[in-house]
Amino acid sequence: MLDIRVENLHKEFGSDVVAVDNLTMTFPAGTTTCLLGPSGCGKTTLMRIIAGLERPTRGDVYFGDERVTNFTTHNRNIGMVFQYPVVYRGIDVRQNIELPLRREKLSKAERAKRVDEVIELLEMGDSIHRNMNELDNGTRQKVAVARTLARRPRIILFDEPITNVDINAKLQLKRALKELIVRLNQTIIYVTHDQTEAMTLADKIALMRDGAIVQYAAPRELYNYPDDAFGAWFLGNPGMNFFEHLFDNADETATVQTPLFPSPIRLRGVDAADQQITLGIRPEQVKISLKQAPAYTPCIVQDKVVVTGGQYLLSLQVGEQTLKVKAPAQTGRHVKEHVWMKLPLEHMHIFAQGKRQSNARLELVDA
Repeated sequence: MLDIRVENLHKEFGSDVVAVDNLTMTFPAGTTTCLLGPSGCGKTTLMRIIAGLERPTRGDVYFGDERVTNFTTHNRNIGMVFQYPVVYRGIDVRQNIELPLRREKLSKAERAKRVDEVIELLEMGDSIHRNMNELDNGTRQKVAVARTLARRPRIILFDEPITNVDINAKLQLKRALKELIVRLNQTIIYVTHDQTEAMTLADKIALMRDGAIVQYAAPRELYNYPDDAFGAWFLGNPGMNFFEHLFDNADETATVQTPLFPSPIRLRGVDAADQQITLGIRPEQVKISLKQAPAYTPCIVQDKVVVTGGQYLLSLQVGEQTLKVKAPAQTGRHVKEHVWMKLPLEHMHIFAQGKRQSNARLELVDA
């Protein structure tokens, strides 16, 4: 296993498009890293540079201690799986997987052993003699993955491999990839814009924005403790609720009265003067009551829809503020025009100039 290291990596297209912005990062050996971010953030360009499909404007790529910046893709000994399944038509599944091994001049016995291993790993025994023309896109993508694994490359790169398959095949392929990743213990970089994929498959997520990695962390850490407001907004469905301008031009001794809380609140641990302060909380961490309760605030229900897992997503209006709240099924189904809500202080995030303040806290003045 090898780690992947990029040093001062920079890629420009033309004179005004920076796809990768002076990036230095190590992706540890034996881990699966998902490059996650919105369209145009630079994740695919970064993967293509690592693969040797794109030349950096400047900077270097290392596999272990070996500088591979000027190596061709072939000489990097990597495996790649693309968005659309790359397969050989007119031959069956087994022949598809075996074909690249013939070029490596392996013995017939070694080829058969490798093919059998990946067929078992991906549970494709029922398909090995089927012609590629008979298969759906999801199964073809499995074949592409199997062919890559059979070569036993040093590093595997996935470029949104389940984007262009139907929903049932997507779920099956995701499960297969998860099992595959656990069993391989190999260095893998996986590009996706789908946060559910990233949260399911990754050991670590590299969240990208404007050509830079804004946070590199385990999925749950990234979700629970975003370094900045961008990560808090991007992760989650929907993302974090934000409340702005509550503490603008205030110092630490100032108190603020807002309909969001039953009594005035005070900010501790950050100098609010000349800072743009934003409070945030995730929709599932807001507490809901169907009747009036101590420390709960009355709200107007603007919208109610059923979402994944039978939960209800509520849109609530509190004074001039609107927030999204996830309610369990047993509560959500009984929601009418009005509810009461509470923002637990222990779940509130505090951002100053867009950066999360880990030592900051809120307190109720009369608590």
